[in-house]
Parts: sequence; structure tokens; C-alpha cells
Amino acid sequence: MTSETGNGKSAVLGLQHLLAMYAGAVAVPLLIGTGLGFNEAQMTYLISIDIFMCGVATLLQLTVNKFFGIGLPVVLGCAIQAVAPLILIGQTQGVGTVYGSIIAAGIFVVLISGFFSKVEKLFPPIVTGTVITTIGLTLIPVAITKMGGGDAANKTFGDPTNLLLAFVTILLILAIQVFGRGFVRSIAVLVGLVGGTVLAALLGQVDLAAIGHAPMFHVPQPFYFGTPKFEPFSILLMIIISIVSMVESTGVYFALGDIVGKQVKEDDLKRGYRAEGLAVILGGLFNTFPYTGFSQNVGLVQLSGIKTRRPIYFSAIFLIILGLFPKVGALAQIIPEPVLGGGMLVMFGMVAVQGMKMLSKVNYNDEKNLLIIAISIGFGLGFNAMPTLFSKLPETVQMFTGNGIVMSSLSAIILNLLFHGYKRETKIENGAA
Repeated sequence: MTSETGNGKSAVLGLQHLLAMYAGAVAVPLLIGTGLGFNEAQMTYLISIDIFMCGVATLLQLTVNKFFGIGLPVVLGCAIQAVAPLILIGQTQGVGTVYGSIIAAGIFVVLISGFFSKVEKLFPPIVTGTVITTIGLTLIPVAITKMGGGDAANKTFGDPTNLLLAFVTILLILAIQVFGRGFVRSIAVLVGLVGGTVLAALLGQVDLAAIGHAPMFHVPQPFYFGTPKFEPFSILLMIIISIVSMVESTGVYFALGDIVGKQVKEDDLKRGYRAEGLAVILGGLFNTFPYTGFSQNVGLVQLSGIKTRRPIYFSAIFLIILGLFPKVGALAQIIPEPVLGGGMLVMFGMVAVQGMKMLSKVNYNDEKNLLIIAISIGFGLGFNAMPTLFSKLPETVQMFTGNGIVMSSLSAIILNLLFHGYKRETKIENGAA
């Protein structure tokens, strides 16, 4: 299928990208707002500005100039790894300190973007492929939980109706992929989500309350929650989280570069990190949260076969519009959890497959490479499944060990350096001796 599309088709593809990332985008403000005890009005602002700023942050990455923008079909959303630290900061230091630490972390990312881009050689295919595979496999349990209803502790979890909705969504996506042609095939996930939601509505499983409670229009306001405050420990905590996000985004950039056939170079990474840093600064100013590249949209680019940025521009514009009109934005909230879970299972699976595809460049005759992949994926999946393994260690250490993606990244980088040294073109690529 061609990677070129007209505006109409690109708009529909952009909507598909929006729906793919929407649940992950609103999850962060929902979790943090709930953790900090925000009232309904504050939560409405938080979700609306989050959607708005996701669009702005995505535009920063799409728009390539001398200073920022990586120019890949990447969608930015709130970093889920920031949830626990920000709740901790907010509960102990206040909301002002939350946003002061975010602003400071964004400035830090901009300042170190040049240095961080120079370590691109730390990410050969064996590292990026391992990390992307781990990201996909780590996210699959999230999709499975949503397929059951979203809350494993709820007595309705795994209800036959939930399973029906999830599997119908998956079957619709598969059917479109197998029997669809051209453009219809490229929007298989969107068709699955819409079809699953229609079935859910017929079964009385769609709740329209979110639309009724949302205001008609909303204007983003800087410093909505008050003046930012800057506290050293909180800033250090958010800087650590920002570095984690940069590592994760690096994997997303290389995965997208591999899909679209573009070699991601040092200058590309520098502009990408700067755009991410600017987005984080704006997030702090407008009282939302840090941003990172969303891996679920990597799966969509791979699945749809559309490799241009045009659909992502539409997605960014839609996000900005939805952020201004909360009632319209609330439409996406009516998609039931099992339907989202079915779509997410396909997309996260595609992310894992993309990582495996990148690992196909690795020379498996070298047992050192087998060890790098085995240990790194083992750390990633194992530590993420059982973060309490390190509960006796300091909280700062637990921030790393409890994040499977971070542990997978660190182990892959360190082991690759140990076995192969600091060079990108080695025998681990293309099976060369």
C-alpha cells in the first residue's frame, strides 16, 4: 500500500491515532488528579489541558527546523512513569512544587539534548530491538486487563459481555486486515474500535455521562493551580524521570525510523529531545505533565502502512480542538474498556513484533548477543511484573528497578558496551563477521 494519502483519508488516519493514544493520555491526569484529591472542576481542567497540550507537543515534534522537531510520525503523550513521583511530590510538597519540578526538568532536557544525542551509538539494533520488544510485551498485560473490564478487583472483571466486546473488536481488526483493501485496511484499528463501541451500545454498555458533565468550551490557562515552586529534591526526582522518558523516546524514534526507512542521526535526536524538553516546559507552565513518545502509535504506523507525517498533523490538530471543547473530547471516553483492550492488544503486539524485526539484524551465532537479549528482556518483564522485589531498597533506586522498560534499557546498553564496546557498526549487525 502506498504511504501517500489525501487530506480526507489522512484525517481519518489521524483520528485512529488519536483514539489509540487517548486512553493512555488521559490516564495520567486521572491518576495524578485522583491521587492529589482534585475536585471535579480541577479534574475537568486537568484532562482538557492534557489533551490540548498533547496536540501542541506532537506538533513540536512534527515541525522540523534548525532547533527542534525530529520529523517522524510520532505522537507525544503524558509519561506514565511520572505518575507516582508527581503524586509523591504533590502530597509532600504541594501542587506548586509539582509544576516547578516539571518546568525545571524540561529546561534540563533542553540543555542536555546535545550531549544525550551524542550517545546514539549506545543504541545499535540489539539494544533498540530489545527495548522495543520489551515495551510491547510489557504493555500487553495492560491491554489484557482492559479486555476484562479495566479493574481486576471488580466482581464484573472477566464478565462474558466484556470478553465478547474485546474479542469482537479483535476479530473486526483481523477481518479488515485479511479482507480489506487499500485505505480501509489501513484503518483496521479504528473500524474495530467503532464496531466494538456500537456493539457495546446495543448491549447497554456505553455510558454517556462524561459528555453531559463536561463543559462546552475551555480555555487553557497558565499557572491554573498557582505559582510554581522549586524544591531541589523534587527537581532531582523529575530530572531522573525525564532521563527515563528520553531513553524510552529514543527507542520509539529508532523504531519509527526503522519503519519509515529513515536513519535517525545525532542531529535528529538532538532536535527530538529539544522538542520533548520544550513540551515538558509548556506542560509545567500550563499545569499538565511531562511528555514522551507514545509507543502504541508505533504499532499503528506499522499496521496501517502509512509512513508520512500528514495523519499525525491531523491527529495533533484534533487533540488541540478536543482540548478546547471538552464535550467533544468526552466522546472518546465512551469507548468501553474491553473494546479499548482489544484494540490495544493488537497495537502493543505490533510494537513487540517491530522490536523483533529490528532484532533480525542481530548475529545470533554470537552467544554474547543471545545473553544480552535474554537477560535484558528477562529484567524488563520480570522486574515490571514484580516491582516489590526491590521494596527494601531506597525509593530512588526503586524508581529505576520498578520500571521494566528502564531496567531492560540499562541492561541492554551496559551488556552491549561490556561485550562489544562503544561502536555502532559491529559484528552484531547484519550477521557480519
